[in-house]
Amino acid sequence: MGDEATDFERPVWATRLRAERSARGWSQGEAVRAMRAHAAESLPADSTLLRNWKRWEAGSSEPDGFYRALIAKTFGTVTAAFFPPSTPNQADAELLAGTGMETVEILARLRTSDVSTATLEALRITADRLCCEYPYMASDQLRVEGRAWLRRITALMDRRLTLAQHQEVLTLAGWVALLVGCVEYDLGHRRIAEGTRKAALTLGEEAGNASISGWAYEMRAWYALTQGDYRGVIAAAEAGEATAKHQGVAVQLAAQRAKAWARLGDRRQVETALDRGRTLLESLPYPEDTDHHFVVDPAKFDFYAMDCYRIAGEDRLAEMYAREVIRSSTDPDGTERKPMRNAEARVTLGVAAARSGDLESAVAYGRQALQGDRKSLPSLLMCSQELATLLAERYPHEPEAVAYLDEVRTLRVS
Repeated sequence: MGDEATDFERPVWATRLRAERSARGWSQGEAVRAMRAHAAESLPADSTLLRNWKRWEAGSSEPDGFYRALIAKTFGTVTAAFFPPSTPNQADAELLAGTGMETVEILARLRTSDVSTATLEALRITADRLCCEYPYMASDQLRVEGRAWLRRITALMDRRLTLAQHQEVLTLAGWVALLVGCVEYDLGHRRIAEGTRKAALTLGEEAGNASISGWAYEMRAWYALTQGDYRGVIAAAEAGEATAKHQGVAVQLAAQRAKAWARLGDRRQVETALDRGRTLLESLPYPEDTDHHFVVDPAKFDFYAMDCYRIAGEDRLAEMYAREVIRSSTDPDGTERKPMRNAEARVTLGVAAARSGDLESAVAYGRQALQGDRKSLPSLLMCSQELATLLAERYPHEPEAVAYLDEVRTLRVS
């Protein structure tokens, strides 16, 4: 109980610092030497660094900007994931989220003969709102609303538009089409989702928006990953990176590549892909809205690493990252802001428990992952099947394991 109380009192980053070190089986001295190995410039003596490290883990002092970046690099993650910036208070968040124009007023303006700057701005904010609702809004509801707004936006193409307005409408339609394609795939509508994805790719190309085109390729990589086409993942990621090499989406493309290489059993390529994504993400500014589905949230890098380490059988690291994913995706009051990430994190905890011989915990985590209202069926099935296969191999005659296998089969045919 003493350690738990100490963890509770220390800052989150200090608790994570110890967890990262422990997951690798390092002493504090070994952690200091690892940090030195990742430094691009000379550091103080080991004795000085060790004193600093002890204070950091205790939470009695906080690393400065230089050491924050170095600590993140040492543990293979990004600074903003390890040391997230403070978030605006609720009042500021509500002001930032406000559109300044109600839906009824937007629709009224859409019916007028001209398309004003204010109307396009309201549509832009509406498209952003839809993308921010992806993590938690019911898939059917978000699909209906997304398709309705997509029709309204594309209808503007029949109006008299300036060249800049034409490009803006194509861009807005591209973002909403990407969102709709994601939700359709979440619902298991593969063929329809692929058609929507291709439409989004075309819109991105016509708008000259490399980010939209890059995300369309990222969706292709995601589709291929969940269908077991790992070479297809790599091909899609390469095409996307060629299109949007310096965009935020390239981080996610690197992550999809890493996941594919993990399943192909090439650890060196996994590390190369993760490091490529980490380096790019570290260079990007912290996003204005981490809830936006097409913005790479620095905390999601832990999610990428969790998946790769689970597949690689690095259970201590996978478990540590899974707990970090759940912590960063859950509000203090228990509200889950990223339920789909949390579901995959719980499957990861289930896999680690099963490998350690704890069947009861493995099944409990697996069942908890299946219970959420907001699901991405292909992704959830992919990782749940990993746990189901493991349980079938190790506990083929245990009633709890058999019952969980039945639940996964039911989800597959639902």
